[in-house]
Amino acid sequence: MTRERLDEDEIISTVRSHARRVTAAKRALAHVLAGSTHHLTVDEITLAVQRRLPDVSLSTVYRILEEFEELNIVVHTHLGQPAAVYHLAGPVHGHLTCDSCQTTEEIPSGLFDELSRRVLTGFGFRLDRHHLALSGTCAHCASPGPSAAPPSEAPSSHS
Repeated sequence: MTRERLDEDEIISTVRSHARRVTAAKRALAHVLAGSTHHLTVDEITLAVQRRLPDVSLSTVYRILEEFEELNIVVHTHLGQPAAVYHLAGPVHGHLTCDSCQTTEEIPSGLFDELSRRVLTGFGFRLDRHHLALSGTCAHCASPGPSAAPPSEAPSSHS
């Protein structure tokens, strides 16, 4: 059975295997990413890292995320919000983001196979499926009812 997500030790091992320095800030960021169940903005990552290491700056987090992306540890995605979100690399998938409640669902990238073929054939353009996000209205918000907002206990983003 193949696991889909790296754990904290595997992230650090990947950094070491590429002859990169392992710092306390990188360990803290690995801990945050491995422990997350949803996509995080840089601000959310920074706040979580700063709970462990208060002196880590936003620019340091950006540099580490850039390095982690080079090493295929994380992927960033634009989900129709002002800030990109980050998540551990794993199976390629797309995203559906609700314009009303901002929830995000991951969907299999295979759903975009036909679109990818048509775009490649018609325009010579290769889709980057890690950055594929569609916006619209989720089933909950689209259903008629007393409240268009999802239940308060629902997470704002799904992985």
